[in-house]
Amino acid sequence: MQAKDRLLALAIIVVWGVNFVVIKVGLVGVPPMLLGALRFCLVAFPAVFFIPRPRIPLRMLVAYGATISLGQFVFLFYAMAVGMPAGLASLVLQSQVFFTVAIAGFWLGEPVRWHNIAGMAIAACGLALIGSGAAHGPGGMTLAGFLLTLCAALCWATGNIVSKKIGPVDLLGLVVWGALIPIVPFALLSLWFEGPARMTQALTNISGMGVFAVCYLAFCATLFGYTMWGRLLTRYAASKVAPLTLLVPVVGLVSAHLLLGEALALTQWAGALVVMAGLLLNVFGGRLWAGRMLAGR
Repeated sequence: MQAKDRLLALAIIVVWGVNFVVIKVGLVGVPPMLLGALRFCLVAFPAVFFIPRPRIPLRMLVAYGATISLGQFVFLFYAMAVGMPAGLASLVLQSQVFFTVAIAGFWLGEPVRWHNIAGMAIAACGLALIGSGAAHGPGGMTLAGFLLTLCAALCWATGNIVSKKIGPVDLLGLVVWGALIPIVPFALLSLWFEGPARMTQALTNISGMGVFAVCYLAFCATLFGYTMWGRLLTRYAASKVAPLTLLVPVVGLVSAHLLLGEALALTQWAGALVVMAGLLLNVFGGRLWAGRMLAGR
């Protein structure tokens, strides 16, 4: 990977890691469903008038927007609104790796190797440790927040499979046009759960930090992050690019501690380390085993 692309990858990782802190900041003054509607309005408009729609069936575009954009962030935003710390959210959301492997094996018939199964089992133990810290200790996590974040990870994983079915496509066009799908559902959910009075109050009294949060989520985390990540995936093998996402929860945990003062209970730190071990085994286990077998010949 060229030096400029390493810097680009690092920038994406930092943007995505800090993203969870920004969500927490945005939720201070803007309710979660309204925050989602505002985010994707900014992603889609006015860009949709200038960027061609990707040449894919409408059902695939809807499926992409309903999973990656709507499902993932309905659950994630609500999880963080009801007590999921930003740092732990960045880690637990990475369980999408295991959901993706499992769904690809079941739906697409892709092989599930021993290291995938072992990694999932290890990470499940780590997630159980993290979940055992719900509502206890300095982490302050709620069980509802933890379970909703797992639902967000499942939606992200389903979206990964949809993206795989779509195949090569202009990623900027997919992100922009896919952002049209969740706007109305987010707005309706906001009307239902948060009510018109709270929506009006949030919009008329939105703070500078709230505006910053919406802009960051739309332009940095979504348009910049997803588009540049797709560019890296087209230039390099997925095996070189995808593992870099393992650094996102590291940035998430550190930034949440430094910027929000979040701390974790001892069991949650242990769970975080176990989850990371499972992720590493899932990503690198096959190559390490193959290298060991070759070395033994």
